[in-house]
Amino acid sequence: MGEKVAIPDILRAQGDDGTPDSTTPADMASAGTTPEATAPAEPSSTGPAPESSAPAAVEAAGATGRGLPAPPPEDPEDPLTRVYTCLLARDPAQPPAYSADLAAELELPLARVESAVSALLDMGLLRRTPERAVLPVAPDEAVQRTLGPLEREMRARRQHMERTREQLMAFMPLYESHLLRLTHLRQAEYVELLTDLRAVREAITELGRTCEREVMTAQPGGGRRAEVLEEAVARDEELLRRGVRMRVLYQHTARFSSGTCAYVERVGRLGAQVRTLDDEFMRMLVFDRSTAVIPVPDDPHAAVLVREPHVVAFMVGAYERLWLEALPFETEWDRQTIMDISDELKQTIVRLLTEGLTDAAIARRLGLSVRSCRRHVADVMAALGAESRFQAGYLLAQQDREQPSP
Repeated sequence: MGEKVAIPDILRAQGDDGTPDSTTPADMASAGTTPEATAPAEPSSTGPAPESSAPAAVEAAGATGRGLPAPPPEDPEDPLTRVYTCLLARDPAQPPAYSADLAAELELPLARVESAVSALLDMGLLRRTPERAVLPVAPDEAVQRTLGPLEREMRARRQHMERTREQLMAFMPLYESHLLRLTHLRQAEYVELLTDLRAVREAITELGRTCEREVMTAQPGGGRRAEVLEEAVARDEELLRRGVRMRVLYQHTARFSSGTCAYVERVGRLGAQVRTLDDEFMRMLVFDRSTAVIPVPDDPHAAVLVREPHVVAFMVGAYERLWLEALPFETEWDRQTIMDISDELKQTIVRLLTEGLTDAAIARRLGLSVRSCRRHVADVMAALGAESRFQAGYLLAQQDREQPSP
């Protein structure tokens, strides 16, 4: 009957400290060694047994979740080293060795030798002959036989990874298109461009109709046109009657527009607050501190609706700062107020002149006509006795420094 060789774990061939131990037959039996395994190996009379292959051992180890055997320690007394060295030292002319032959030559227990042989077979450093004897294998050949299947498996897995990556990334254009649609929806939700004047007026009318708490208006540029005021006054009076708070900012030059004064008087009777500033500011309408309407540069018929909360909050903050600096719009003028505003306008004109602005730029910034702006410039220069605009700015600055601080 042929030899049955048990293949215990490689670590069973040595003790916990890496040195050979003296395993008893009882220990080996408890470890799975059968009585047949302790008998001397004999050539099989029933025919050659299939040769043990390292790839098959590797695949079996992978299938059971076990890794490759650990390499033998660099200890010449280690059973794996002794068995491999003994086989290398044998005369090639002699018949191949069996486990029993090795045990006798090395004076080691048969079980210990069989365990080492099993480990070396798993590592690919030994191979069996058809008669179940063992022969040494060159380490580089063992590397090819043992690691070759692993390398092929790794290549297959990398190829699988690449195919999977390509399959997954094929869906990326769909996802990017989805993100683009979401971005457009959010932009349409937060920022909306109205390019038609009729659409702008309809949007403002709708915002006024649904407004519940407050409207903040900033209208630079001096007096407003009569048709614009006529359209605004009906809408604003309806808002004020509903209890909506209204604040309006104009420039100082709006005080000299009869149409604007009439509008301020009408909305003022219903509780609207109106103030004026000397310099230009951004045109805007803010409804309930949640939606703003701002102009489009170089397109008087277009507007932008802004609903993004952070942007609207920034605009509200800017409006509040302007409101604190502005002067109340009094419909009943008194001489002192007119003189104060006129003086403030003239000082602003001189300041802007010294900064290099042209008459046309100053007039546009202050809501004046160019003719009125030039008249103010002439009055200021005559009062100061200045021969140039720069000299007028210098003299005005001197007057400010000479005035006692309050």
